[in-house]
Amino acid sequence: MTATCGAEPLQLQVNGQACSLATVPREATLLHLLRNDLGLNGPKYGCGLGQCGACTVHIDGVAARACVIPAHGVAGRAVTTLEGLGTRGHWHPVQAAFEDAQAAQCGYCLNGMVMQAAALLARDPQASEARIRSELSGNLCRCGTHIEILDAVQRAALRMRAETNR
Repeated sequence: MTATCGAEPLQLQVNGQACSLATVPREATLLHLLRNDLGLNGPKYGCGLGQCGACTVHIDGVAARACVIPAHGVAGRAVTTLEGLGTRGHWHPVQAAFEDAQAAQCGYCLNGMVMQAAALLARDPQASEARIRSELSGNLCRCGTHIEILDAVQRAALRMRAETNR
């Protein structure tokens, strides 16, 4: 980032890597920092109000809306984006299930759905359909792939339970 009034250094961990930025404006959001300064395009700008879920990331393992979180509010914390959830050679079970279920149409909500589902299943791998629906209710999808998304999360839950029971 370029130097501006009220800019300060910031250190955090992003996708398992230490990240140190020399000057980050006090008013910068985490979403702005991730997309514009670090080139991570998983989190999307949707509503800018924390209501649609397109910008969801994990902060210390908890799903959070990056568009309303000040970048300096995550100093010293671990941030995980869609890019850090899994790799092409080894998808996170939620990513693999979304692919298997073909749960994306336009893909705009995909980041938020995957990140929200991954956080839920990390906390509750036995999540019921009702719990999954409730957890994802704050993530908007305009394409109408809700049935496929629900199927994908249920598939991921089964995979994660099977991996745990090995």
